[in-house]
Amino acid sequence: MNATSPTIYFDGVCNLCNRSVQFIIKRDKRRKFRFASLQGKAGQAMLAHYSLPQNEINSFILVEDEKVYSRSTAALRTVKLMGGPWKLLYGLIILPRFIRDPVYNWIARNRYKWFGRMEACMIPSPSLRDRFLD
Repeated sequence: MNATSPTIYFDGVCNLCNRSVQFIIKRDKRRKFRFASLQGKAGQAMLAHYSLPQNEINSFILVEDEKVYSRSTAALRTVKLMGGPWKLLYGLIILPRFIRDPVYNWIARNRYKWFGRMEACMIPSPSLRDRFLD
């Protein structure tokens, strides 16, 4: 893992988001991904660096090779990078964003109601600490 590793920025208090991160970590045997909550220092710095709204926590954001992907595109690029059978889901990229993103936004709007939320961001275990930016 290095400074150019794909980095996933996520809502650190969202249970669905945290489960998604745990899902990725479990399948990322080569440890290619880094992670940061959007509420943390690294997440806020990334939002500022790319001139994104500081309150943009309803989105899953992937930064890969200095390119920023959000919402459904970020999720699909992530499964592609995960490899294995998960990369087959990348085929959904053929659906236009105006179809994919409303579905993503609907889930994002309801994620706390359906999956709950934590009072504070997840603290990674010592074995995962090096994969998190802050």
